[in-house]
Amino acid sequence: MAKTPDLNALLDAALEHVAFDGWSAATLAAAAEDVGLSEADATMLAPRGALDLVAALHRRSDNAMKERLAKADLESFRFRDRVAMALKYRFDAMPDRQVARRTAAFFSVPTHAPDGAKLVWGTSDMIWNALGDTSRDGNWYTKRATLSAVFGSTMLYWLGDESPDHAATNAFIDRRIDEVMQIEAFKGKLRQNPVTKPLMDAQAALFERFLAPKGQDDSGLPGRWESGT
Repeated sequence: MAKTPDLNALLDAALEHVAFDGWSAATLAAAAEDVGLSEADATMLAPRGALDLVAALHRRSDNAMKERLAKADLESFRFRDRVAMALKYRFDAMPDRQVARRTAAFFSVPTHAPDGAKLVWGTSDMIWNALGDTSRDGNWYTKRATLSAVFGSTMLYWLGDESPDHAATNAFIDRRIDEVMQIEAFKGKLRQNPVTKPLMDAQAALFERFLAPKGQDDSGLPGRWESGT
């Protein structure tokens, strides 16, 4: 009896080969053979080949983070701690370190880099949504762009972290979040300063013209511009 195509099973099988063959056509073919899928079924599950497997792995870690956040008592933490917690949960959900290195190498290829950036943006969006972000203007974009940058720098640090329970990475996340909060505090002072307030008000008015995407599909990037009437 032919096996029912299953992307998760194909991904699990692929993880056994990534350390040796990277995210490649050879890994996809070996994984398909391991789970008894035909080449046609494997292609149906992953039409873009290894790229679809990598994307599935990234989203699997995203979902693990989201489930853990849903069970956490977020209200008992300061907001900056909630953001840090989300990032720590996300890195706790990372795959084997060797697989992660292969994944980083995969996305360093110029043709794969846009998809990697899109996945990281999706992670940041998931975090902000889970934390109750209600912004719908330009702040929607700056929040996700900032968190994406923090995620990227943390990823590079995490890949070389050999500390027990990733304690050094957790400390690194705390430092990055503190830096972001310092920037926000500085912007708050600029809004209160009579000299810089007009400039900040102009920026706020500009941000109001940028609208966050409707729904959760990919069509929302880079967003919409609200034209004047």
